[in-house]
Amino acid sequence: MDKPPRDATDNASAPRAPLAERMRPRTLDQFVGQAEAVGEGSLIHHAVLHGQVFSMILWGPPGCGKTTLARIMARTTRVHFVHFSAVLSGVKQIREVIAAAREERERRQRMTILFVDEIHRFNKAQQDAFLHHVESGLITLIGATTENPSFEVIPALLSRCRVVVLKALSAEDLVTVLNCALADEERGLGHMQVTAEPAVLDHLARLADGDARAALSGLEAAVALAGQKPSADGAQSPPQLTVQDLERALQKKALLYDKDGEEHYNLISALHKSLRDSDPDGGLYWLGRMLEAGEDPVYVMRRLIRFASEDVGMADPFALDLAVSALDALRCIGLPEAELALAQAVVYLATAPKSNALYTAYGQVKRTIRQTGSLPVPMHLRNAPTKMMREQGYGQGYRYAHDYQQGVVAQDHLPESLSQRRFYRPTDRGFEKTVARRLAYWSRVKADQE
Repeated sequence: MDKPPRDATDNASAPRAPLAERMRPRTLDQFVGQAEAVGEGSLIHHAVLHGQVFSMILWGPPGCGKTTLARIMARTTRVHFVHFSAVLSGVKQIREVIAAAREERERRQRMTILFVDEIHRFNKAQQDAFLHHVESGLITLIGATTENPSFEVIPALLSRCRVVVLKALSAEDLVTVLNCALADEERGLGHMQVTAEPAVLDHLARLADGDARAALSGLEAAVALAGQKPSADGAQSPPQLTVQDLERALQKKALLYDKDGEEHYNLISALHKSLRDSDPDGGLYWLGRMLEAGEDPVYVMRRLIRFASEDVGMADPFALDLAVSALDALRCIGLPEAELALAQAVVYLATAPKSNALYTAYGQVKRTIRQTGSLPVPMHLRNAPTKMMREQGYGQGYRYAHDYQQGVVAQDHLPESLSQRRFYRPTDRGFEKTVARRLAYWSRVKADQE
């Protein structure tokens, strides 16, 4: 059976094609990352292995491999492949593609994979035009989108496709891609014998933020600027890529940062202490420094969530809600769109009333447990589901709070040797002032019961 049209799946072989296009993987074995979506045992791996490609929506951020996967499936299954842009095409072009697909099936007995890039840009009428032909099997539709297909693809079309979720590539994945480009003599830069320190590639991978296309484009530009440099004897030596070359190529200053070293902990410490000291400007600055340097934003949000309980606590119980909501926003829309959600969380936490009473109380609880061991649960607090347990005194003497004034009852809830111990001591700041008044009132109610 004939090979797919060269201009559809083999752009990497076009003269002077960009490095990102030349290095595009041609088989699943060459594909880096996305093990969950395309690894052995996955639906896509099975489809490629057995030549049974199905209609699907590939959902993921830019540069994660959506177009590459579509081309690999077309190349492997030897079908008629059409790359269609939702930005540049309308219903007229869709009809032309459908007519060509029908001719391919009737004259050459081969199926058509229609790859629609940015399918979320199609309106309802344009998406409707695919429905019958996807359902009849005339075309196998592979749509690519950076937007949630639940909101951007009509339900009728979505029900006829499987949604395959792709994630942003990790920094480690991107370093692998960059090293492959430097080593490949046929399609990459191997013939130039470019050398680059690991720190240079790590930095470029962080700046690319999960986008393989951006990483390879940055590498190509930096190598072009580095050029061949004369050695001590005047001979031309292979390019040696430096951070300065990256800065010039990307027009972006390389910030001092080591995600596994001292500067990593210095910056997160500066952020935490700025928030504790109620300084929103300092908090925003250190947040920006970390994100611009390529820190994992999920790590930042984990620290902010911890801060919401450790340094704000019950002084503003909504701080925890806002921090968790910012993490949800980050997972939903990613960076850079979620930057403002993170900034909002930082400003809220910085300007919230502060209390470490919760942190202090739980720390005392842990120390007490270590010192006293497994003290027995008081009998009146024990569960008594059987007659034998009741006869042994389980649950005896327990008083039901709702039977008492204000729903409060005077009885001990700690082991006997810790009776009357207080761990949590609310401050008079923020909502904790209300909590303190409430606890004081309940103490008076309990005293009247005794």
